[in-house]
Amino acid sequence: MPARVCCCCAALRPRYKRLVDNIFPEDPKDGLVKADMEKLTFYAVSAPEKLDRIGAYLAERLSRDVVRHRYGYVLIAMEALDQLLMACHSQSIKPFVESFLHMVAKLLESGEPKLQVLGTNSFVKFANIEEDTPSYHRRYDFFVSRFSAMCHSCDHDPEIQTDSFHGKKIAPNIENLRIRIAGIRGIQGVVRKTVNDELRATIWEPQHMDKIVPSLLFNMQKIEDVDSRIGPPSSPTGGEKEENPAVLAENCFRELLGRATYGNMNNAVRPVFAHLDHHRLWDPNEFAVSCFKIIMYSIQAQYSHHVIQEILGHLDVRKRDSPRVRAGIIQVLLEAVAIAAKGSIGPTVLEVFNTLLKHLRISVDFELSDRRSSAGSAAFSTSSKESDERIVQNAIIQTIGFFGSNLPDYQRSEIMMFIMGKVPVFGITSQSLDTSHLGDLGTRRIQIMLLRSLLMVTSGYKATAITNALPAPFLDPLLSPSLMEDSELRQLVLEVLHNLIDRHDNRAKLRGIRIIPDVSDLKIKRDKISRQDVSFMKKHGQQLYRHIYLGCKEEDNVQKNFELLYTSLALTTIELANEEVVIDLIRLAIALQDIAIINEDNLPMFNRCGVMALVAAYLNFLSQMIAVPAFCQHVSKVIETRSLEAPYFLPETIFKDKCNSLPKSLEKHEKNLFFLTNKIAESLGGSGYSVERLSVPYVPQVTDEDRLSRRKSIVDTVSIQVDILPGNSTEDKIDSTEEITFEALKKAIDNNGLEEQEKEKRRLVIEKFQKAPFEEIAAQCETKANLLHDRLAQILELTIRPPPSPSGTMTITAGHAHYQSVPVYEMKFPDLCVY
Repeated sequence: MPARVCCCCAALRPRYKRLVDNIFPEDPKDGLVKADMEKLTFYAVSAPEKLDRIGAYLAERLSRDVVRHRYGYVLIAMEALDQLLMACHSQSIKPFVESFLHMVAKLLESGEPKLQVLGTNSFVKFANIEEDTPSYHRRYDFFVSRFSAMCHSCDHDPEIQTDSFHGKKIAPNIENLRIRIAGIRGIQGVVRKTVNDELRATIWEPQHMDKIVPSLLFNMQKIEDVDSRIGPPSSPTGGEKEENPAVLAENCFRELLGRATYGNMNNAVRPVFAHLDHHRLWDPNEFAVSCFKIIMYSIQAQYSHHVIQEILGHLDVRKRDSPRVRAGIIQVLLEAVAIAAKGSIGPTVLEVFNTLLKHLRISVDFELSDRRSSAGSAAFSTSSKESDERIVQNAIIQTIGFFGSNLPDYQRSEIMMFIMGKVPVFGITSQSLDTSHLGDLGTRRIQIMLLRSLLMVTSGYKATAITNALPAPFLDPLLSPSLMEDSELRQLVLEVLHNLIDRHDNRAKLRGIRIIPDVSDLKIKRDKISRQDVSFMKKHGQQLYRHIYLGCKEEDNVQKNFELLYTSLALTTIELANEEVVIDLIRLAIALQDIAIINEDNLPMFNRCGVMALVAAYLNFLSQMIAVPAFCQHVSKVIETRSLEAPYFLPETIFKDKCNSLPKSLEKHEKNLFFLTNKIAESLGGSGYSVERLSVPYVPQVTDEDRLSRRKSIVDTVSIQVDILPGNSTEDKIDSTEEITFEALKKAIDNNGLEEQEKEKRRLVIEKFQKAPFEEIAAQCETKANLLHDRLAQILELTIRPPPSPSGTMTITAGHAHYQSVPVYEMKFPDLCVY
């Protein structure tokens, strides 16, 4: 009971004290005296200058009651403070707030859970009041520390506790739950009170964030552990949200992140890494993934790259940790970039890929070093470490592919170029990853994983023009691994090529090499070949043909290699083939057939039969695509003959798991088992195709380096025609053409000339025309023409006389022999190049 004073003393006391004393009843169970509370409120509103004294006196009484454990009067004092706080909104309320916060601090410092909850509730009400002007000197350091400590409330005493207010028995876990909920609500109140005004003592300082964020994550994690055992949680109702600390903590965490700005984003994210590291939550990483999903969806979209940069930085910090920890961080990065790719990711695109590729190399280095160091140890530990590193590598590849596939086309093209530039190629120095210390095995691992990453990035890429998907700086290095002596590398290159060429999703319909009875059943989608595609094939078609041709000659080809080569030919036909390309593809197919028949490379019989089956499957597809009846008839007849006499030349037989009926040689086979050039030319010629080039066997483009493409606009040889003296009538002309080539002249001087020197000379001339200025080329051509004229005069002792008539004819005398008039004198010189 409050202390009684005599009437004379009470009359001498200040009025505000009398009004405050009157609100306390004799029995605290009766609660606040409402009539007297209304008088006190009216007095405070009428005389706001007295508010600070009212607050100070209430604080004095509350402190005394807390010490004396008179909790009933404590409840009445706090109720009165709350009502005064809500009723008064003047400038004089600031001193009153100081008294109010002092009383809340007293309650939070007490060891009684009920008082802590009471003080938290009062603070939350205060936090919801919008003040007219901020108080710059007010700090909330104590409240941040105290509310954070309440969030970690965990009573280890299993004894049943007694409620000091009502004398009821309370289980410890229920009491702790109430305290944790109060702590979370208190943090939420502090955030709402301080986060909006940048001029106040900010809550974004690291010392505050290091307490707030782990406290919220601790409560989110408590429920996460339970949910992981009982399955996915259902959507909580309104009542559950108020009583569920995990839901409350998550809402507070989202609100905190949603208010974060550019300058303080990192301070809010870094404590998350510290919490996950301290509690070892990267393996397993379900809680870490859910945390960063919350972060990415809560922050403003333009700040997403800050979070990604922090994850990359933490990955660098933990690069020496166990593989599963690194894999957990990479998986978190995958979820983050998947969300960020849908919005703004800022300048971190290349940084993400560069960091991931660096860690890919580190993982391969760890895998190989573990293999070398444990060469004599137990096989189990070695295989376990290697499998863990494979988990890291697969996670990196998945992240690269998923991120790249969600980027817009213009950024995806840059990433494709970036990844391709990192692929190490033996014997070529570039900006690739440093694999010098990894050896051949490590370099191969890097090549395979980078190509797998590139395969995922190119998945679903649909370029309007093939030149956008396969520019020359990308095509050349991409095709280089297709000539390596590694079947897996060649397979990956062809699959990447399919992703880029297939713009109408036809690849799934062509899966598996087989003789298709009716191609129309596949419902192939195709568009008319564009000018850009025609131009691309003119420039780079020979390059594609060459790599398909050489790819068929590899000894380690397996069924998948042949299937991918068949798909490459079929997709080229669908997407890029006009009449000229069709002729080139037929020449290529016949050349592949010749590889199997002649066998200059000593291929195994399986490979030779596989090539024959590939040619049969492709020509069957091509003949039906161009729909020339005579061509289809010839192809069908050969396939029917093979099915009866040589089934091992068909894919359905040779690519079975057990094909034991391989022939010993192919030289004795009849011609009716092969596709004949003259038959194909005859069938296509009747349908309007220009078949002259079919008689010219296909020869792959000769290059010094596999990565260098050759321009076809340079003329290797030119013809110089000189009209020779005719008679007065055309009967005196000789209807023939005498041809003098540079090779013939060279043999006249030295019959032992080397063909390789000629090829080298041609290459130098072509490179000169590609790189030298036009003026220099013109001057050199003029000089060469004069020198060549002099050489011809010396060798053949030619004397040229001017024509006797204006008809433009000439008489040529060579030594003592006199040539009669000829219509044309044609000379070809390989080293003289003219546009």
